[in-house]
Amino acid sequence: MAKFAVIMPAAGKSRRFRDEHYKKPFAMLDNRGVWLHAAEKFLHRDDVVQLILVIAAEDREAFHAKYAANIAILGIDVVEGGAERADSVEKALAHTKSNADFIAVHDAARPCIVDEWISAIFQAAEKHGAAIPAIPVSGTIKRVDDKHLVQETVSREALWEAQTPQVFRRQLLLDAYAQRDNFAATDDAQLVERAGHPVTVVPGSPLNLKITTKQDIRLASQVLKVLPKPKLGGPAHPFADDMWR
Repeated sequence: MAKFAVIMPAAGKSRRFRDEHYKKPFAMLDNRGVWLHAAEKFLHRDDVVQLILVIAAEDREAFHAKYAANIAILGIDVVEGGAERADSVEKALAHTKSNADFIAVHDAARPCIVDEWISAIFQAAEKHGAAIPAIPVSGTIKRVDDKHLVQETVSREALWEAQTPQVFRRQLLLDAYAQRDNFAATDDAQLVERAGHPVTVVPGSPLNLKITTKQDIRLASQVLKVLPKPKLGGPAHPFADDMWR
């Protein structure tokens, strides 16, 4: 069985979330932090050997004050991130376990993920070396200038919106980052593409939404109600709700 390490970036500024108390990965969603909803979907899997959460240095004290016991119980590694998302992932890569055959990168602010989707991406990565979930762009796309005036209508033909988890053979991702040279990639697949390796797209789901604004919290709460729950064994599993409040 192939083994996977999971990196969850949560070091962004969350400017569009506009909450004076929480950044979006740490906002409360059904009485738990958004990032915990995402993390639990990976931690119950036998093929996941490590989960690394990347946080901003400025959040470390508050984060550990709230979650230190949970991090210790679950065996989650916490790494301080960098200025950009790619910087944060690059720092986490240095801490991945050597026995991980593949590395998955999943947005900490993307809580509505289910086991079936993860398995499909993992299997595609095992077969092709690099795989991401994505959904076809369905709306009409406009290119707009800084005055909010439409400059052109962009054809949506063959356009897909990338999601996470994005999964890569370990050495492939390490090599892609080694060739990064401070390139400001918006996702990890972009670096793998730049390194010349094809990336396979697996059809994703519109329900695999990313929290960006406060309105997304309400939407995610409704989505979680209709998604299948992970099968967790034992009389008192570590994701019991009372542990996260």
